[in-house]
Amino acid sequence: MLPAVLSLFCAGTARAVDSLPTDGAAIAGAAASVRHGALYRISHDGHTGYLYGTIHVGQGDDTLMTPEAAHALATASSVVVELDIRSNDAFQAALRQHGMYADGDSIVHHISPATLRQLVQALARAGMALHEVERYKPWLIGNLLQGLELDRNGYRRSGAAEYVLLAAAKQQDKRVRELESADYQLAIFDTLDAAQQEQYLRENLADLEDGKALQRSRDLIDAWRAADTPRIDAALHAFTAGCSVNATFMQTTLLGKRNPEMASAIERILQQDRVAFVGVGLLHLAGDQGLPQLLKQRGYAIEQLY
Repeated sequence: MLPAVLSLFCAGTARAVDSLPTDGAAIAGAAASVRHGALYRISHDGHTGYLYGTIHVGQGDDTLMTPEAAHALATASSVVVELDIRSNDAFQAALRQHGMYADGDSIVHHISPATLRQLVQALARAGMALHEVERYKPWLIGNLLQGLELDRNGYRRSGAAEYVLLAAAKQQDKRVRELESADYQLAIFDTLDAAQQEQYLRENLADLEDGKALQRSRDLIDAWRAADTPRIDAALHAFTAGCSVNATFMQTTLLGKRNPEMASAIERILQQDRVAFVGVGLLHLAGDQGLPQLLKQRGYAIEQLY
């Protein structure tokens, strides 16, 4: 079975939304006074939208929404997410197309012996064997191991804020729109050439071994949990600083390419919908090239609610 966990920065599937509770407590409950992420109101020519910073993993009641966010969601005519995660089929098809080698091929033919030794050791630490993942491309294995590390430390895809948003959309009979597709998200990683993919994997293996990967993710999750803008900006810097393949890919592609495209998609949606509630990964809202700033440059009035 193909892995459902991919990355802290893409919205892959984990389980069906229909299995989640859809009562009001899942949207605004006991922890509602605690702010998470970031919330912006955007407006232009009589159209209003909200930008809500999510995190693609969660713990416990992290996904309970504040009164401000719950109210904004209740007033929206549509819920917009990066990827509609209610169906796993398209995601699995995209994984097979972009994340796997052809039948009979193996990662052992695409990475150096030194990298292969590191990989086998890392897989053993994760309780896996090479034969389980040998058809996966290096970028996919790197993301898979990162996801497994988060899961072992209690950060699970099934706790992602997107599940609460989609459950609320179903409960409140709202239209769901997506900014991207599974094929698009997976194809982005496959733009890395063979050398870049191997280096991407090596960097992920090194960061997993010395604990840097988990620490960076924890810092981002904690910043999200506290709705702490300076810490969110610091997390953005930690993921994008330097000249590693991971940092460059994050800066130029996962954020630099996708953010303007998301901004254009949000504009199109706002022209059609009365009020749109847009939930996207928190780092898409951060920094000078984040969605709020990009939309401001396009003439939108931006108000940060928290």
